[in-house]
Parts: sequence; structure tokens; C-alpha cells
Amino acid sequence: MKKFKDKKIKIDYSKEHKLYVKKLTYEKWIIRLIQLMILALIFVLWELLTKYYILDPFFISSPSRMIKTISSLYNSGELFKHIGITLYETIIGFILATAIGYLIAVLLWWSERLRKIFDPYIVVLNSLPKIALGPLIIIWFGAGTSAIIVMCILICVIITTLSVLGSFLSCDKDKILLMKSMKAKKYQIFFKLIVPNSMPDFISVLKINVGMSWVGTIMGEYLVSKAGLGYLIVYGGTVFKLDLVMTSTVILCLLAGGMYFIVSRIEARFKR
Repeated sequence: MKKFKDKKIKIDYSKEHKLYVKKLTYEKWIIRLIQLMILALIFVLWELLTKYYILDPFFISSPSRMIKTISSLYNSGELFKHIGITLYETIIGFILATAIGYLIAVLLWWSERLRKIFDPYIVVLNSLPKIALGPLIIIWFGAGTSAIIVMCILICVIITTLSVLGSFLSCDKDKILLMKSMKAKKYQIFFKLIVPNSMPDFISVLKINVGMSWVGTIMGEYLVSKAGLGYLIVYGGTVFKLDLVMTSTVILCLLAGGMYFIVSRIEARFKR
């Protein structure tokens, strides 16, 4: 038997294709540059408006005051402590909510009877203000990290379930009938057709859950936390340290943006 070694095939793209790819890359970097310039402009205007007291820095802080606040938190050793706690709660809540919501969607797709039974309950739970369950969550799970993660899960799980289930049900019925005519089992239809078809929608769900998980975590920290960025916001508002409130909010935006960027990279790899 002859043994063949894997060889890399070099593709010679046309000149037009290379120019097109170069144009796309150039456009992407232009967009990134403009985004950074807009962000820099916002901070510069913010600093100038507060420096000359066109806007009161006591109420809206300023970039220079926020830098001093970050430096103070760093020197006291509290900066990464609070960031780490909130990031941990958010990531755990994000992963669990996505996994639980996806599993529920699979079960509801698998059994039409189950879907019809639980459909009104899911709609009611989705419309229920989750903050109303705050006192019960504290009693059931204690005033700590567990309660905050549960709040994060409650915020995300129903949205995940409804979005993923809707994607499952939107799959082309003719393709499903074709697979059934070829004697495909239900699990084969699910893994060979339903899951691949729903992947773009699942990526969109991940993007939504990035924002919702931060909302759930901060909402939970408002209620029960003794540490974390949500705690700093509540504490800063209570003692009128609005520099601390604005600093914590900006850090939250940066962390949420970082998570969104990671999900976007996953989407880009999936498309490629």
C-alpha cells in the first residue's frame, strides 16, 4: 500500500480577489479607527466640559477623576477584588443560563405535548419582573454569591429557551419530512439538521445573554452583595461618591464589551 503524506495545497487567488480582500480589510480597520476616535472624542469633551464647569463634575464625574478613583482602588487592593467577584458571578450565570435554557428548549422541541403544556407558563415567567422574586431568592439561597447567580440565570434562561426553541421550530419542514422518509430517527434529525440550522440563532442568543447576564448580576448585587461592582455603585450612591459610581459603570461597560468581543470572535470562526 502506498502511503500518502498530507500536503498543503497552495491556492493562487486572482488579482481581483486579492484586491477585494484587501479592500475588506482596509474597511474593517477604518471602522475600528473611527470607533476609537469617537470614544476618545467623548472622553475629551467630557473632560473639557467638567474642567470649565459647563457641566458639574460632582454629578457626572470626569475622566481625570475616574482615573484617580481607579488608582485609589488599585492601591487599596480592592479594584481587582470587586472586578473578579462580578466577573465570576456573570460568567457562571451566563454559562448556566445558556446551558439550562438550551436544554429546556431541546426538551420542549422533542415533546410537542410537553411544549403545549408548558407554553403558557413560560410566557408568564418571561413577563414576570424578576426583581419581584428578589426577597424569595435571598431567603432560599442566602445573601451571597449563590443568590446573585440565580438572579442572573432567571434573567437569561427564559429568553434563551424561547429564542432557541423558536429557531428549532423554524427549521424547514420539507427537510424534516425528507429525513423521516429516509427512516431517520428523531435524534438523527435533531443532530444532523436541527442543531446545524439553529447555530446562527444560537450565536445571536449568546450575544443577547452577554448583556442580560450583566444586568442580572448587577441587579443581584444591588440586592444582596457585599462586594463587586454593583456593590460599589450602590455604596457610592449612598454616600454621594459619584466618582465611584461612574468609575464602576465605565468598568462594567468595558467588561461587557470584552465579553461581547469574545462572542463575536466565536461567531466569526463559526462563519469561516
